[in-house]
Amino acid sequence: MTNIKFTPLITYLFTLLVFTALIIISGCAPLGQASNPWGTPTQTDRLGSSTQRPTQMSQFDNLPPVNVAILLPLSGAQSSLGKSMLQGAQLAMFEMGYNNFNLMPRDTKGTQSGAVAAATSAINDGAQLILGPLFANSVRAVKPITRSKNINVIAFSTDWTLADNQTFLMGFMPFSQVERVTRYALSKGYKDYGLIAPRDTYGNAVTGQFSQIVLNNGGTLAKSIRYQTGDTTIINQIETLKPQEGQAPQFNAVFMPVAGNQTDMIASALSYNNLMPTQVKRLGTGLWDDNRVAAQPNMQGGWFAAPSPTMRQQFEQKYASSYGVKPVRLATLAYDATALAAILAKNGYQSGSRPAYDFASITNPNGFAGTDGVFRFKQNGIIERGLAVLELRGGSIIEIDPAPSRF
Repeated sequence: MTNIKFTPLITYLFTLLVFTALIIISGCAPLGQASNPWGTPTQTDRLGSSTQRPTQMSQFDNLPPVNVAILLPLSGAQSSLGKSMLQGAQLAMFEMGYNNFNLMPRDTKGTQSGAVAAATSAINDGAQLILGPLFANSVRAVKPITRSKNINVIAFSTDWTLADNQTFLMGFMPFSQVERVTRYALSKGYKDYGLIAPRDTYGNAVTGQFSQIVLNNGGTLAKSIRYQTGDTTIINQIETLKPQEGQAPQFNAVFMPVAGNQTDMIASALSYNNLMPTQVKRLGTGLWDDNRVAAQPNMQGGWFAAPSPTMRQQFEQKYASSYGVKPVRLATLAYDATALAAILAKNGYQSGSRPAYDFASITNPNGFAGTDGVFRFKQNGIIERGLAVLELRGGSIIEIDPAPSRF
């Protein structure tokens, strides 16, 4: 695929087209510099102190060239997902206005071998940073190649076991979600908790973190049920939680890191056993960011943490204005990663002779702000996000506690 480079002539032509005819060219129509500070990601990088406010990412004129590859499934079964993410990346590139930013799309075909070929091609063509791949197996396949060339990767996978000091994962991880919703519930007076979770990698990770936060902050874990995914006997286990007649439940909140139909099954079983949503607050993770879950009667009032939907809607409106369709959910990751690559390049060239794609710059503790809120990469390569607390209410997802604007 042809590399995408932002030159002064292209800048002029695209800006002219957008403001005169709103014509989409080559699947991409730049919007120009956004006036809303959340429209174009802001940076909290390199602030003198935590009391300083973020500054908007701008002033990219006359910077040296930078080569950034983005590895996505642009053909094959997941091509529509990859193409939507690529358009998100292109939108960021044009909004940043970095004239010499060379975006290098490479097709992974959604396979390990395709990812290896894509990474090899990008490196041979001079990539200084790699964004992507998307799938865990693809990330695993390219790691030996990028490490051998000492090139850092900002991937879109959620498999946290792949993160290290050269592979940074930008996917939506559960850890920030668990911490945010649990601490919020504790602050609202919920002290006695139940736990119902699958016995798998995801369930083990989030329940361990949840239990630690509760116990370290004066709460109690009154009841805990773990089950194998697909085990329908979970209904019988929930029956043992039913309070004795005339007595209150042993816990006033229950953590349920489950998704889809499992939420309905578990929540309905709780209500059937006199553990109604009005008595026992349902707590979950970003798996609940689904209007179908919000419509389930026995999930009403449930809380979970996720990026602010308001900020995401702003991005979706800009994307739809450019491309005429709604983006896939993961398009924000590609947008923010591309914007981050641009600001790190600017920072590096302003203070030295190369883009700031080193470990220290990527893991700057002040973090960055983007379309999904503030974020930063921890020393282990896993992303940490500033999240909002959301409530399931009458088929809608309502923001009840805003996301922080800085760390």
